[in-house]
Amino acid sequence: MKRILYKIGFITVISLISYSSYGQCKDFVKKKGVPQLSPYIFNGQMNSALLNEGDMAELIFTFYANQEYRIVVCSEEHLGKVDWKLYDVQNNLLFESKKQNQVQLWDFSSTATQQIRLELEVQEGLNPLKSKNGCVAILIGFKDK
Repeated sequence: MKRILYKIGFITVISLISYSSYGQCKDFVKKKGVPQLSPYIFNGQMNSALLNEGDMAELIFTFYANQEYRIVVCSEEHLGKVDWKLYDVQNNLLFESKKQNQVQLWDFSSTATQQIRLELEVQEGLNPLKSKNGCVAILIGFKDK
């Protein structure tokens, strides 16, 4: 009986930690990410996750013709640099944050409806024995032309 109670307690604690982390990430995005979209209109999708140093992620977004967009990639400061790139469906590199002094946002106009792949990577820290994790978010805003 004690074993079952310990297992239930352990599962409950892990669930609460995960939920708490998600809530902290959501708050971070609302406070730090969404304001960077202004004057663009936030599309309402929060693409955020807790990532570790060295982690990579890939997302695909659809952008519609005749609209202007702003993409914001923000991360918690203690996590360090997050590199991100945008590719079209032919795998042509459209944007690379490393070449733009690690900017967190990019504005562009879409002349055609298209899918764009966003790849991001959290850079490794100096001490591999003390890996950090933190919230990374990708937000998209738009305005009609």
